[in-house]
Amino acid sequence: MEGISIKEHFATLQDPRVERTKQHQLLDSITIALCAVICGADTRVDIEAWGLAKQAWLETLLVLPNDIPSHDTFCGGGRRWRRR
Repeated sequence: MEGISIKEHFATLQDPRVERTKQHQLLDSITIALCAVICGADTRVDIEAWGLAKQAWLETLLVLPNDIPSHDTFCGGGRRWRRR
């Protein structure tokens, strides 16, 4: 069975964020959130903590222009997608 990458899977996902406020790549945030939840994170604070603990490894896979997104960043995106 051939797999699909996270990037391929989310390629058509529209970014609901305002352009001037984007500090993190959308795919970076999605990847961190998915990995953290798979590893047991239950809240956006848990996701941020997991990302900080795994930052060195994540930097080998992702762009992370402004380090690990904060828990507020993970909260904001979810609210915007639910409104649509």
